[in-house]
Amino acid sequence: MARPLLRYLKHAHMWEEKNNTLYRKFEFKDFSEAFAFMTRVALAAEKMDHHPNWSNVYDTVEISLTSHDAGNTVTDRDRKLAKKIDALV
Repeated sequence: MARPLLRYLKHAHMWEEKNNTLYRKFEFKDFSEAFAFMTRVALAAEKMDHHPNWSNVYDTVEISLTSHDAGNTVTDRDRKLAKKIDALV
């Protein structure tokens, strides 16, 4: 069974490690789908007490994950949140 929001993604992107962050771009059907996704991510991030750097313009959400307390590097904590985010798509 497909995850519910996969049908709304316009393009599939993967996480990239660059500039000491994990980065991924998500593109959705419209603003409502993008915002709903951001809401789910916010709840998951809050539970982990690990918050993303992100931006949203209409149907696009860009997320960068880094651990500030580890000298702004990518840690297992970032990878764990990335997996949780992937599960929300």
